[in-house]
Amino acid sequence: MFHMGTSMTKKVAVGMSGGVDSSVAALLLKERGYEVTGVYMQCWDIEDDGCAADDDKAYALQTATALDTPFKILDFRDEYKERVIDYFYTEYEAGRTPNPDVMCNKEIKFGIFYEWAMKEGFDFVATGHYAGVKSENGEFKLMKGADEGKDQSYFLYRLGQKQLKNTIFPLGELQKPEVRKLAKDKMLPSYKRPESMGICFIGEVDIKDFLKKRIEEKKGKVVTSTGEVVGDHDGAWFLTIGQRHGFRLNKYFGDPMYVIAKDAGSNTLTIGSYEEALRDTFEVSDLSWIGRDPFTDADAIKCGVRIRHLGKLIPADVKKSQDGRLAVNLSSKLFGVAPGQSAVFYRDKEVLGGGIIL
Repeated sequence: MFHMGTSMTKKVAVGMSGGVDSSVAALLLKERGYEVTGVYMQCWDIEDDGCAADDDKAYALQTATALDTPFKILDFRDEYKERVIDYFYTEYEAGRTPNPDVMCNKEIKFGIFYEWAMKEGFDFVATGHYAGVKSENGEFKLMKGADEGKDQSYFLYRLGQKQLKNTIFPLGELQKPEVRKLAKDKMLPSYKRPESMGICFIGEVDIKDFLKKRIEEKKGKVVTSTGEVVGDHDGAWFLTIGQRHGFRLNKYFGDPMYVIAKDAGSNTLTIGSYEEALRDTFEVSDLSWIGRDPFTDADAIKCGVRIRHLGKLIPADVKKSQDGRLAVNLSSKLFGVAPGQSAVFYRDKEVLGGGIIL
């Protein structure tokens, strides 16, 4: 059983996005006897970027009204820009591939929202994430969601004991069709709403167009692994490892060619075959552990590694070096391992933590 806290009229602030998942999370908590307050976090409002904030806010309010719960709106637009969007641009400009959803969860949902809720006297915060919290021997563990196709634990690896102690994920043991059915049975306003996609709090955007709002295009060379110049591109920062489009070639190779490396300093892309885009070793730094550091008593561990949301979980040998970095040796090769991505470590269904790929 996942950690659900004990109701006993405990107060919980539920982050409500206007979608079906957070709506059902609020419903379940109310049915279990919690004193629920719905909270909508206003983080972005530029419609040109695909943001549906007005619609989201309206659905969140309608759901809170249907559930007869108090409803609050928190304005985090400045903090979101500083802590998530600026990070997003800075990382891409440096030639890395960041995950804004990981930073959004750390800085916003389980950062300033969590701190606000604790300061306001709430006992817990809750969201509609497909993940779980398990309490065992005085330690709180982050668990994968039961729905393998919706599991969002990858995005949550930056949480720690402080947050998990006071966090509830009501959807952790549910499958998505069950959530939809619950919403429909209770006629919640959001039960027909489609899945939200894209960047946290913004929605679906064309990454290159979004980046071009701050980063200028600049022609650069496309080279092979032997250094032969075979084309050009509009800026190395607009592409990521594993892409097969977005650059121009003046030589025919017969097979698809992929970005296998990039240098933001010289604005150069290196392309190669699919096989050249595969890796079975990489390093990880900027580590964050859910609980006790697994390397406290060992220099090496065996675990599963995932480098993208819902990506394949690959068995690996992971060793810690003297400089604190982790050397990851995968049991099989992965496509498109990019610096800046998050590598998240799992032991069965438990999330141990993770870090940033170098």
